[in-house]
Amino acid sequence: MNNSIGKRLEKYTEQRPQEVLLVTVEFNGEEDQITIFKGFSSSLMRPTAFDPDVPVLPDDAKIISIDRIASPYNPQAPRYIQQGLNWEQMQALLSERGV
Repeated sequence: MNNSIGKRLEKYTEQRPQEVLLVTVEFNGEEDQITIFKGFSSSLMRPTAFDPDVPVLPDDAKIISIDRIASPYNPQAPRYIQQGLNWEQMQALLSERGV
């Protein structure tokens, strides 16, 4: 496993299965929302490849915000743990978990 942003976030959710990450990103001039849960990523706005080795979150994507949500994730009534984290704040959480 490499140390890409996506892989680090997936590893974090493997260690914290009670959380879903909702990551808002921008790449290629377009915004996307990606959910990460139990080590798997899926785009909410684009098709997601069947091959888990194809990154859903490209390394060159700009992270706009990350929301930590209690699982199970219900889009109509999300239970937020934290909202609007920037990448620096999330990196601190990743470091605490050794990811």
